[in-house]
Order: sequence, then structure tokens, then C-alpha cells
Amino acid sequence: MWIHRSAAWQVVAVAGLLAGSLGATTTLADKPAQAKKGKSASTKNGEQAGAGKIAVFRLRGSLSESPGADNGLFGGGSGTTLHKLVSRIRRAGEDDDVVAVALVIEGLGCGPAQAEELRAAMKYVQKKGKKVYATADALSMRGYVLAAGADRISVVPTGDVQILGLYGETPYLRAFFDLLGIEPDFAACGDYKSAAEMFTRHQASAPAQENRDWLLDSLYDSMLKQIAEGRGVAVATARRWIDYGLFSAEKAREMGVIDAVEHRQDFVAMLKKAHGDQVRLDLRYGKKKKQEIDLSSPFGLLKFYADLLAPKKTRSRKASVAIIHVEGPIVPGEESGGGFPLGAGAIAYSTPIRKALDAAANDPSVKAVVLRVNSPGGSATASEIILDATRRVKAKKPFVVSMGDVAGSGGYYVACAADTIFADRSTITASIGVVGGKLATKSMWSRFGVHWQSTQRGARAGMLSSSKPFTDDEKEHMKKWMNEIYAVFKGHVRSSRGDRLKKDLEELAGGRVFTGAQAKQLGLIDRLGTLHDAVDYAARLAKLEPGKYEVRVLPKPKSFIELLFGDELDEDRELQLRTGGAPLQGIDYLRFRYSKAADFISTLHATDPVRFRAFFQAMQQLELHQRERVLLAMPPLLVW
Repeated sequence: MWIHRSAAWQVVAVAGLLAGSLGATTTLADKPAQAKKGKSASTKNGEQAGAGKIAVFRLRGSLSESPGADNGLFGGGSGTTLHKLVSRIRRAGEDDDVVAVALVIEGLGCGPAQAEELRAAMKYVQKKGKKVYATADALSMRGYVLAAGADRISVVPTGDVQILGLYGETPYLRAFFDLLGIEPDFAACGDYKSAAEMFTRHQASAPAQENRDWLLDSLYDSMLKQIAEGRGVAVATARRWIDYGLFSAEKAREMGVIDAVEHRQDFVAMLKKAHGDQVRLDLRYGKKKKQEIDLSSPFGLLKFYADLLAPKKTRSRKASVAIIHVEGPIVPGEESGGGFPLGAGAIAYSTPIRKALDAAANDPSVKAVVLRVNSPGGSATASEIILDATRRVKAKKPFVVSMGDVAGSGGYYVACAADTIFADRSTITASIGVVGGKLATKSMWSRFGVHWQSTQRGARAGMLSSSKPFTDDEKEHMKKWMNEIYAVFKGHVRSSRGDRLKKDLEELAGGRVFTGAQAKQLGLIDRLGTLHDAVDYAARLAKLEPGKYEVRVLPKPKSFIELLFGDELDEDRELQLRTGGAPLQGIDYLRFRYSKAADFISTLHATDPVRFRAFFQAMQQLELHQRERVLLAMPPLLVW
């Protein structure tokens, strides 16, 4: 599992559009759209309405792959998804009323492959003959790679441009476990399968370091080429900029890294000068209008809740391409009250994904399916369940895979049934291998004066217990089990990729990890392209005409009411599970919610948030090991 973090790579493509002056123009964005280009619209007094509008996209916060809840109460959706954002940008390119696109980057959190997909959307707009402008308060490495695709980049005075390159860290927890008296005991299939090294070693093994080096080389090469292409300079020039590293906005302009240094009001003035004083700035381009509630009227509230709780509308039966997401660690079953105590972020549960794939296979209106994978892998069983469901889809209709930032190990496993696999150049993929093991905690408990006495029946009854490391016999038995799973994994790859592989599979497996660009050269994937490219390709395979089909995300996100009451019920179950069936009340409930442990975790997060996330994800993987024992998982790496 490769985690991307960037002190020179935290995505930002343009920062706050307007403090004051843009705010003064926002009312213009709410007016009805002007007539199509070539036709004139008139105001009430007969004057010309102007020359179209500029679609403004504020890029901030996290950018998820799959949709969250359909939150009608607060404006729809629990955050921007990559597909929706890219679709809105592309729509602006096709809209005759839109004359240009402006990106305002305020700390968008996305990975390198997601940044590539945004760059592709920007290029699509430019191919339609429209300018793309980017503005920011500051730019880091990944933000700059994204902004470099714009026709013009500006940064506010005294802002900074930090394009320092790539720096990577991987957490190693062996000394931490030694302090606690925990003995990690893990094994792997493949010299390059290093996912468990963070538990067993103090530093990387030689194969792991070799793998890390070729990945960073490919990622860095991709970044240099994107900067050079976007800015119209030689790769050597882009490399010199990065070697220089830290720029003031003024110095960045002087060296050609950006085009302008200007405040927000100057940015707006520039847009109007370029496209006419009457041009409108549409700050909500492609978004649904916010639902207004008359708080002064009880009847208004009653009508709102009546609409909210009304039966759902009949689902569209229009021909469609379905997108089904596999996002986050792959886990068996479905979400329940027990949950993952460390399960922050998306979790790819096998049951809802299987159901969605089966529904897509059996729905006559779904003409093709795209499986979007953004996962470091996880449970071998859950991965097999998802793969099996994809085969049922493939037997009935075109089935294509699109890879996001990470699609490795179990994330690659679930893609094996596809005839065509798309990935971005910066996608991290492959990691064909198996890892498994456990933590022996006897010494840890002894430090606290707690001793355990075991009783067993059966030669290997205590094999997976945490009381002691594996015996030689148990370790050999464990490795046989892992090798069986590894053989199945390689068998899936061999049968699906066949003669498309450019090397013997043994030279590609063993836990080796590649970027999308490298995987394409080796035949592990078929095409370099975005999610939209994959959808368009699937539609062509299904012989769907452009504009004659819709894109449908399955499963449909939960409604606000389902999310609200579902979460409450799950939380109650979790509390009961943790307290032997009796619900917590009063001060006990508060202690559960606001414990010293929570305070400590919050302090760690505030002190070093990026490393904390890496530690957190390592613990999440360890928790999955405790559940599954044998995993198709990737090693963690922070890159920033």
C-alpha cells in the first residue's frame, strides 16, 4: 500500500478566488445562462448581456473516488468526487456559453494519478479552444504539476512556490514493538513483497529499497515531463527549477515558473480584460442549486421533510455505463456496528461491491461496466469474491478496469478479469505477492503483570494465537497456505494477461511494484488513460453513441436519512459490543467518546499529521492482519 504525501507534493492547483472582489461578482453567477455563442441575449433595458461566462472551480479539501451519502439536507453529496469534478470541467469545455475555465486551488488533497486525470480534463477544455487559468496563494509540488497544465498561472504577492521534488518515508515499527514486548512474526511470498517489513525490521531490505527507487524514478520522470509539457520548456529546465526548489512568487515569475504575481481582484480584472467586462463568473458551474428552506414557516419545514422522506424516484432506464468503485482496503462482508476501530476513510467491503456487480450484470439498461480501483489490497478472500463477480459481468457485457492512485496486490487481483485495464502514468500497481503473520504479545502483557495460561486440543490449535511466535512447524504450514494463495494469484494474472506480458511472470511478481507507465511497458496493463477514457472506451465496446447514454454509479449512495439513522444504529451496536451488551449512559458515554487515548491521538495528529497518518494506516493494516492473517497488501510509502 503506497501512501502519497507531499511536502513537495500536496495537491493544490489554485487558491481562493476572491476574498472581496470575486464575492462582489458572485450574484452574476446565479443569473440565467446567456444565449448560445453566436446569439445575443438582452437585458430588461435592451442592452447586450455580455460574452458568456467563466466556469470557476475551487479545488480544496479531499477528493474521493466513490460518492458518499446523498445528503439532500446540506446541498447534496458528502464531498467532491474525482469523477464529478472531471465531468464538470469537461462539460465546461463543451458548453458554448463558457468562454474559459478558472481553477482556484485551496489545498486540494489528491494523489498523483488523480492530478493526472485533472490535467487530462484541463487539456480537453483547451482542445475545445478555451483558456484554462490557475491561481493560488501558494503551490507545492503536486499542486504545481497540476497548475502547470493551465495556460496561465498566478500566485499572490509574497506567496511561495515549493517545487522541491519527491521525498519518501516509510514507517518501521520494530523498535516500537520491542519497547512494548511484542514479537512480530510474518512471512511473505516473493523477495519484493515487503508489506510486513514495517513490523519486522528497523529499515528496508535491499529488494524493498530497489523497488522503492525504481518507483520514485518513474514518478519523478512523469512529473518532470508534465511540468515541461505544460510550461512549454525542456525537461532540463524543469529539472533546474526543481533543483532550485523554493521560490517566492516574484522569483518564480522571474524564472518562468509562473506567469503572474497578483491579488485576487487583479486576477478577476485580468479575466474581464481578456474576455470582456460583461463576462460572468460562475462559481457553482455544474453543481445543483442549493435547496432553500423557509425557517420562518413551519409549513415550509413540513414540505421540506415531506419531500425528503418521499418515496424515491424511479431509477432511470436509459442506456448506461456503470462505474463501480473499489476504494480503500479490501475487506470481507459489509459494514456493521463492529466496524474497524481504526477504519477511517473508505473501506472496500466485498458484499456491497459483489451485489453492485451482480446488479449491473443483470440490469439490461447497463450496457457496460467500469470497475474503478483505488485500493492497496487487503483480504485474499474478499478479493476473490470481487473477482468472481466481475467474471459474471464480463460474461454478459463489456467490462473495463480503471486504476486510480493505487491498485496493487488485492487491488490488482480484482482487475484480472478485465480484457482492458486503464491506468494513469502515476498509478502504483502490481505487487503480485502474499504476506501473512501475527504479533506475539506475551512479553507485553508480562510488563503489566498480566500472565496467561493456555489449554489446547489439536496440534496447531494455538497456531494463530498471539501468545507466542510461530514454531518451525507452524511457520512451514503457514507458508504452504500462503503459497497456495500466491499460486492462485499468479494463475489469475497468467490466464488473463497471457502473451501480453513482456517478461516471464516470475520476473514481474514476487511483490514487485510498478507505476502505470512501467506496468504498460511490461504488459501488466493495456492503456494509459483516465477514468473518463475508460468510460468512453467501454461505451464504444457496447456500441453506445456519444450523448445517447448516461454514466451511473453503483451502488447508489445512501440518502441522508439512511445515513443518519444507519450510523446511529451502528454506533449503538458498537457501544454494546464493547460493553458486553449494556449500552453506556451518562458519564460513561462521555468517557467512551472523549477518552485520554483520544486526546493523545489528537495530540499526535496535531504534532506531525503526515507521519501520524502513516502510522495510522500501518495500524489499520495490522488490524486487518489480525482478522485475515494472510493478505494481498502493499507496503506503505509516504511521498511528499
